[in-house]
Amino acid sequence: MDPFWKTKSLEQMTREEWESLCDGCGRCCLHKLRHEDTNELSFTNVACRLLDLDSCQCSDYSRRQLRVPDCVSLTPKTLDDIDWLPPSCAYRRVRDGRGLAWWHPLVSGDPDTVHQAGVSVRGRAISERRAGALEEHVVAWPGKPPRIKRPKDDGTPQGDEMPEMKESR
Repeated sequence: MDPFWKTKSLEQMTREEWESLCDGCGRCCLHKLRHEDTNELSFTNVACRLLDLDSCQCSDYSRRQLRVPDCVSLTPKTLDDIDWLPPSCAYRRVRDGRGLAWWHPLVSGDPDTVHQAGVSVRGRAISERRAGALEEHVVAWPGKPPRIKRPKDDGTPQGDEMPEMKESR
């Protein structure tokens, strides 16, 4: 039987299925800057104060919108209006018919593959509590497809692969 992300639209998924699509990379929890004159988007490596920089999980997920009022609640309805989700985002990938990448926990069976593949913000982000001015932390990598190494069955890297090339449809 095919997994739910192959057989259901995002709108048909249960809340549990929807939540499980999050790969835990933490990229969506990085602050973004939008130029008010040009509407151009810039990514930073500064994480929301609630993001645990090791696990890349929200430390208060159920109350995040009370504690961080501008935290976005991602739903199938809001997904099309959000232009800053990273290209590796499972919600984007499934919506766009690209399936889940090999490193996604639902495919690999291991929540650590997103970190092992270098897709997550682990080791690359700084907390907003320590960052200072966001403008000093503008980076390009959160908005680009990650260059990742897929391990061989024995765990040794096979070389760089783009997630769009290796996916589970």
